[in-house]
Amino acid sequence: MKGVGDTLGALAVQFALLSLLAFGGANAVVPEMHRQAVDVHHWMSDADFTALFAIAQAAPGPNFMVSTLVGWKAAGLAGALVATAAMCGPSCLLTYWVAKAWDRFREAPWRRALAQGLAPVTVGLVAATFWLLVRAADRDVRLGLVTAVTVAVAYFSRLSPLWCLAAAAALGLLGLL
Repeated sequence: MKGVGDTLGALAVQFALLSLLAFGGANAVVPEMHRQAVDVHHWMSDADFTALFAIAQAAPGPNFMVSTLVGWKAAGLAGALVATAAMCGPSCLLTYWVAKAWDRFREAPWRRALAQGLAPVTVGLVAATFWLLVRAADRDVRLGLVTAVTVAVAYFSRLSPLWCLAAAAALGLLGLL
């Protein structure tokens, strides 16, 4: 049986690696975070992860809060602290050094090519996060329809997605979802 130290070590390694891959923010690595927490380490269920992600997104603050909640679920307060430090530390150090080099080579042609190449990678990673969460949350046709309507409203109108959230909450309270 694994001890708390093993779990803390696994959290530190996993989130340090994810930190260095999180182009575009923590949401870009949510699918891998999910895979590690649910499928590899079995710290939580699919539904638990989806709920933690929803809580992290609903709460004010940075989008890496999901890592704190995953750490909390896996190993309590120590897990939350380790996961947060591991998610923030490596990327902060890397960003500091890359920013210095980025400024020094501002006229270099490779800099523009790198920036143009990273944009579609970031979009793809965020789209993978969306797909993972939709699959986990939409357990039946009614829930899938709510998601589809919300996406359509967000994409095609200027209406705040919060109205869709309020409508979905009302449908849930009425027992229709």
